[in-house]
Amino acid sequence: MQDRFQRTIEYVRISVTDRCNLRCRYCMPEQGVRKMCHEDILRFDEILRIVRALAALGVRKVRLTGGEPLVRKGILDLIREIRRVRGIEVISLTTNGVLLPEMAADLRAAGLDFVNVSLDSLDEETFSFLTRRPLLGRVEEGLRALEEAGFRDTKLNCVPLIGVNEDDVLKLAELAREKPMKVRYIELMPVGCAYEAGLRGMPMDEVRRRLQEAFGAFSPVRQEKSLRGPAEYVQPAGFAGQLGFIDAMGHKFCQTCNRIRLTAEGFLKLCLHAGTGLDARELLRTGADDRALMEALSQAIYNKPAEHHFLEAGGKQDSRYMYQVGG
Repeated sequence: MQDRFQRTIEYVRISVTDRCNLRCRYCMPEQGVRKMCHEDILRFDEILRIVRALAALGVRKVRLTGGEPLVRKGILDLIREIRRVRGIEVISLTTNGVLLPEMAADLRAAGLDFVNVSLDSLDEETFSFLTRRPLLGRVEEGLRALEEAGFRDTKLNCVPLIGVNEDDVLKLAELAREKPMKVRYIELMPVGCAYEAGLRGMPMDEVRRRLQEAFGAFSPVRQEKSLRGPAEYVQPAGFAGQLGFIDAMGHKFCQTCNRIRLTAEGFLKLCLHAGTGLDARELLRTGADDRALMEALSQAIYNKPAEHHFLEAGGKQDSRYMYQVGG
């Protein structure tokens, strides 16, 4: 399936809930959020109808996100059902890691292929400040549980913030030196409440400079084009794992974007920045058959925007917070 700019769209990120057991400062406002009503969130049968339609159109990778996807009841059943969808080759999940100690083995058994863990700090005080929850020990236990369950190629996602977790840029990289995991540094983007909270992202060029100063020259890692995400990976000498960089603002990768997003309430987002898309929930709940659903999805994806406009003053963007978008 291609859009009007001949980009092959083969990867969907699905938010299964807007709820979360952390309160990260760049994701949720301090006063909390108004949760969506249960009936407003897509049911699993509705998610599966959309996944089957997208798979028939050429989507091959599904990533489950939130909020925190592991707080959604029945998530293991959903993974099992997606595993049965013809055409879906990869199922991955992004989590904050808090529930992994109990769930890692069951996630593996259900058919999950890969896990990304959002982890901005290895310092208890910094972690508690950023997440507003003292649960770093749980996340560390969850990482061990992933390894014991047999998960490979685990990714850690860190958003470097000036004056907050700068020391963790090197501390997290040390994990990739010791183990074959990927530590990824993600540029802070103007989505949600990060800037309102007074947080400022560290420029990715500065992140690279610090890492090279500490660990030496980088060797670029060649990656398969198929189903790849936006990160560019490198491997310093002596590292068992890799370091990755996602700087959507500093180095646009829109021309190779292969992703769409489905929010928890069933809105098909075509670009993280834009508010345009398709209300798939409305289609499903007003009786659209599978053919009509596929046609609507195909038409919407064909009109995926050429690029984001984060840096343009007055640019129209989605008003949803990050926990509502699904990362």
